[in-house]
Amino acid sequence: MPPARKKPRAYDPVKIRTAVTAQFGHVARVVGELGEEQLARPSGLGEWTVADLAAHIAWIADSLAVGLARPPAAVPELTAAEWPFATASLAGKISEAARETLAGAPLPELFDRAAAGLAAALEANTGARVLNLWIGDMTLADFLVTRTVELVVHTDDLNRAAGSDIPIERQALAACTRLLADALALKAPGGSVEVRIPPYAVVQCIEGPRHTRGTPPNVVETDPLTWIRLATGRTDWAAALDEAQVRASGERADLSALLPLMR
Repeated sequence: MPPARKKPRAYDPVKIRTAVTAQFGHVARVVGELGEEQLARPSGLGEWTVADLAAHIAWIADSLAVGLARPPAAVPELTAAEWPFATASLAGKISEAARETLAGAPLPELFDRAAAGLAAALEANTGARVLNLWIGDMTLADFLVTRTVELVVHTDDLNRAAGSDIPIERQALAACTRLLADALALKAPGGSVEVRIPPYAVVQCIEGPRHTRGTPPNVVETDPLTWIRLATGRTDWAAALDEAQVRASGERADLSALLPLMR
């Protein structure tokens, strides 16, 4: 008899909404203080400059408000943990939509408009609302968890590219870490390797002998930001090991073939 499907992780919807709104606010405040030289720097993401990256973050909030203005879908098709695997084929379409939406507007205007639209949309909709999305229909509650990934990852991108110090909300960092850990467990189900990302997540993955008690024979441990960079292709597995950002013990504790989970 096949094992029962694991119940999706539950997130506190109030905390997630607060975290998304707060993280967007942190980015908006710091972006407004960046100088022309900082905005012109390469972002490290293809041909985007820091200004392009900042505009994309504004679009993340703006597009959510636009999505909530459309008629709702009937039933959800994706969970939060499945979302990373649905995004790859739409990267070009998303970038094009963002350029069309944001073309010509100054960054402060973009962020002010997006923040107002996001606040109004969230006030008017419950987490049970099902969004009609390109990647597949999702409840608003689940989709907001995915927004913590977008915001945390791109906040980290901005900080490294612009030399800024945008704070990362603890709840946003926790949700982002957990979602990407659960995505790993979904991609490589099993119980032979335990992946620890203290203080936010522990998951088991990869087929093989299942650990039941005592110290697991195969363990991977890292910090949240390193995990997020590995999962999104910002950091290479071998480099992270060499720099002691990841500790891996056991013959199965090699995640290089599974990463990144998304880009």
